[in-house]
Amino acid sequence: MREGLAELHTHLGGSVASDALWSLAHEQGIALPVKDYWEFDRLVTVSDPRGVENLDALDAIYHWTELIQSSPLAVERSVHGAIGGAYRSQGITTLELRFNPMKRNRGGERDLDHIIMAAARGLDRASLEYPQVRAGLILMMDRTFTPSQNEVIVEKAIRYAPRGVVGVDIAGPRPGGGRFDYRSIVPQVEAAREAGLGVTIHVGEEGGELGRQEMAEVVETLRPDRIGHGVLAADDPPLMDALREAGIVLELCPTSNLLTKALAGEDAVRDTLRAFVDNGVLFTIATDGPEMMRTHLRDELDLLLRIGALDETELREANQRGHEASFVRGEGLLQAT
Repeated sequence: MREGLAELHTHLGGSVASDALWSLAHEQGIALPVKDYWEFDRLVTVSDPRGVENLDALDAIYHWTELIQSSPLAVERSVHGAIGGAYRSQGITTLELRFNPMKRNRGGERDLDHIIMAAARGLDRASLEYPQVRAGLILMMDRTFTPSQNEVIVEKAIRYAPRGVVGVDIAGPRPGGGRFDYRSIVPQVEAAREAGLGVTIHVGEEGGELGRQEMAEVVETLRPDRIGHGVLAADDPPLMDALREAGIVLELCPTSNLLTKALAGEDAVRDTLRAFVDNGVLFTIATDGPEMMRTHLRDELDLLLRIGALDETELREANQRGHEASFVRGEGLLQAT
């Protein structure tokens, strides 16, 4: 598969190479807990091939990458570098980068508009250097934030839609580890949708039956265009029926799910993908964050082919679906001119 690839689910905090983060940290005078680069590399990536204990452990890694990216300079460089790296190394021609701007303004110390504008500048610079790439930004709400905080994020997403923000999302730890009430963000999601933004929701990655109940609630009440992960639906035929009927596209991240124990092993990955294919559930393939997960999109495709999860035709279909399901409209600058 040498045609242009599409990646719709990658976090800015997981998409920047360790050496770039190392330099950004030193340029900004950020106090790091380690003084050796290779120790730092282990700090900001899932360095153990056995993965992390749980999603809380993954959030601890994101703490450092988000801290390092907490300035206009760092955000601009990160967005620019992630887009260029994706095209140069993987031939990715449709790319969406998602991030939470409030996790990059140091609790209000940095101006939120400056952070978002810096991301837009990174997008602009990348579009000039890599006109073959359609790229856009997704602003993320957080499950630990107050409704007013999440409302501000959506307001900013709407305001900066003309500058490359194409959608909204929500992620983050569940408060107290319990079930998150996705109905609480219906007003924010509806506002984003009415403004023409795409809606994707992190759900169905963990939590067993509780996670499946959350996912069913998301499908019914939020009606997103896409869902991040959603692997728990593979064990729930009625939920797969609901996904198929709604035309919701799942953003599947196989290596990430293995590393976070969302899927127990390669057999579980294969069974999950086959369940979705057999039940007509739409999906595309992504990395979640190639640098942090120490993988790349072509590695994901090779993995799925090797374990018999998808054949060549199904991989091409999943990639084409990624281009079609993207919230980025139009063509890259090269095609547009």
